[in-house]
Amino acid sequence: MSAGEKAKATAEQVVGKAVRTLAHAVHKDDLAAKGAALEARGRMRGAKEEAKGSFKR
Repeated sequence: MSAGEKAKATAEQVVGKAVRTLAHAVHKDDLAAKGAALEARGRMRGAKEEAKGSFKR
């Protein structure tokens, strides 16, 4: 897993969680869904990179 892709994955997860938490606090369900989607995209990006790395060994 390259450092840049790992950083992108982690950043998406952190930002997504922050957006989702803030949106729940102010009762904005549509924004909470966008935050959850961003967080999930970060997790999937990380999983993709981990899988890619396992084939290189």
